Amino acid sequence: MTRAGGRLFPVLTWALVLLAIWLWAQDVTAGRLPLGGVGTPWSVADGDAGLPPAASPLSGSAPPSTLEIESLGVRADIVERGVDAAGGVEPPPFSSPELVGWYAAGPTPGAAGSAVLVGHVDTDREPAVFYSLSTVEPGAEVLVTRADGAVAEFTVRGVDVVERAEFDAERVYGPRDPGRTDAELRLITCGGTFDRERGSYSANVVVTAYLTGTAT
Repeated sequence: MTRAGGRLFPVLTWALVLLAIWLWAQDVTAGRLPLGGVGTPWSVADGDAGLPPAASPLSGSAPPSTLEIESLGVRADIVERGVDAAGGVEPPPFSSPELVGWYAAGPTPGAAGSAVLVGHVDTDREPAVFYSLSTVEPGAEVLVTRADGAVAEFTVRGVDVVERAEFDAERVYGPRDPGRTDAELRLITCGGTFDRERGSYSANVVVTAYLTGTAT
């Protein structure tokens, strides 16, 4: 189990999150998705490979308002998302593919635990906010501005393209080291190949980042 915002979130809860991600993975693309690496983000320790050490989690639980990934040219507003009728996370609407959704029942970005941000990769008309997410590189900076004015500065640890049959909810959503209480971030979108018959992608892109600083 993982601790978030003073509450315990069992693996079953993350399994529902996983289910929802596959339920809303109905994006379609007329082109080819950017190719990203298939890494193992949990294998890179803080300070290894030139990555900075982790910072202490932020206090408070102010909701996030904007996301910025300069290396990808991404700057997006963040909207709170709850659960849908099926019991899973409700993604941003397809009519607003530029938005990023925050799973508001989980940790706030910057607080202890693994905060989850989701976004579409594309629509039937154009690329969406996380179209290039699979190409982000370890060491890239991810900034999340919160409603309390704090800017949580995250560093990308790694990228996984996880096939549907191999998706381990506990591994993806849980802490890299269960013995630690770092502030971590998961950025998730669709990846792999698009199955037009089933109307979904074959995999998820999972970017893992961790808190390395704070600005105001």
